[in-house]
Parts: sequence; structure tokens; C-alpha cells
Amino acid sequence: MKLLGRLTSINVRKVMWTAAQLDLSLEREDWGAGFRSPQEAGYLTMNPNGLIPVLIDGDFVLWESNTICRYLATKLYATELLPTQPQLRATVEQWMDWQAGELNNSWRVAFMALVRGQPATPEAIEAGVASWNRHMGMLDAQLARTGAHVTGEDFTLADIVLGLSAQRWKNAPITRLDLPAVDAWMQRLGARPGFAEFVGNGMP
Repeated sequence: MKLLGRLTSINVRKVMWTAAQLDLSLEREDWGAGFRSPQEAGYLTMNPNGLIPVLIDGDFVLWESNTICRYLATKLYATELLPTQPQLRATVEQWMDWQAGELNNSWRVAFMALVRGQPATPEAIEAGVASWNRHMGMLDAQLARTGAHVTGEDFTLADIVLGLSAQRWKNAPITRLDLPAVDAWMQRLGARPGFAEFVGNGMP
């Protein structure tokens, strides 16, 4: 299998961290800013959104990073990462979908302005930071309830995708809330295979 996308992308790193948890050797090819453009015609035939990453598994092509993580866990029968019991699986996927939708949208304006240099008014940045902190507070409350990982005692794909998001929040040049449950959880994640390479590597 091959993954197309640059390692500086948070969405590429979440797939690579998933592969590390699965002890899966995943070939990666650089695409995106500074490398080959995902707007090339050949790439757009694989992903019409022109975004990274894309997974190639023989004749099968897949995009959307959280879906790629689910696919890898399912293909390798990693039921510890993605349970087969309907309610347990739905809870994992609920938090994955929340990461991709609600949490990502909360940090977009502030992160893109403060880290990527895109224009935004001070008022928009302030509102963005407040929204980002509020959503991270929701994650902290969930972790305080479970006392372990996002959906309970077990480490799952929800911890992978949200672990990358939490690391971005911790690295961002913003004023952060004191979230002790998030801090303790991140300490636990730090012992997982691939964390140092794909999460705690200083990349934004």
C-alpha cells in the first residue's frame, strides 16, 4: 500500500500513526505544498477534491484521512482500534467525526492566521481561539469521565485522530485553557508506538 501526501500534513500523520499502531509498513510519497501538486490531472482522477492524503491499495483508491484510518484497521482486523460491536464502534466513529467536523472547524481561522500566515482580523482570531479552547474543553470533560482514553478504557482510532488535534492545540501560539485530563491523556499517548515520530515531533 502507498500513501500520497507530505509528512507535514496532520492528516497524513494520523494515517501514518495508525499504520504504526498496526505494525504496517506503509510506503509514502510526497505530495502537497513544496512537492508535487495534488491539482495535477492524474491526482485529481484519484481525489477530485485535490487534497491529501490518498491511499492506494492495488486497484483501490481511497481519500478522506479518517476513512483511510478506518479502512486500515478493518483490513487488518484491528478490532481493538475499531470495535465490531455496533455501539462501541459507533462511539469511536462519533468522536472521529467530531474531530473532522466540529473540532477542526473550531481552530481553522486562528490556526491558519497565527501559524500559516493567512489574513484575519484580531477579532476573528480571538473568537477562533475561544472556540478552539471551548471544544478542547469538551474533550477534556470526556477524558475526565473515562479516566483513560477518548471512548473508554481502550486505545482506539478516536485517540489517534484526536491525539493529532490535541498536539496541534498544544503547539499553537495561543493562550490555552488548563485541561488536566487532556494533559494526562497526552502523557499516556506518548508511550504509544509512532507517537514521537508522527505526533510529538514539533510539527504544527
